[in-house]
Amino acid sequence: MSKNPTHPGIEQIELNSIFEAVSDPIRRKILWDLSERGESNCSTFLVYAPKTNLSYHMSKLREAGLIFTRYEGTQRFSILRKEILEKKFPGLLDTILESIRIENKELSVNLV
Repeated sequence: MSKNPTHPGIEQIELNSIFEAVSDPIRRKILWDLSERGESNCSTFLVYAPKTNLSYHMSKLREAGLIFTRYEGTQRFSILRKEILEKKFPGLLDTILESIRIENKELSVNLV
């Protein structure tokens, strides 16, 4: 397996990249799941997209600085970068996650 992917340092994380990353509903679902479950195997998110499409979404989240991904054998595990994001943009991740929670609640109400 190739080496672990690169992640932006705190000084490289930009607000525009974060907003672009969370503009996609699949990536918002992934962020929500990571906030609820903690570190998760990337295959957990195959319910949202096929493997190649999922790799694209995970890389967008990683490049924006929202998640950290590590390899363990042939598996990839991801986790939210809560501490770094809180240090760079205090309260932003909590605001994003609360917005996703509201969005999910509204979707479930509209489905009933």
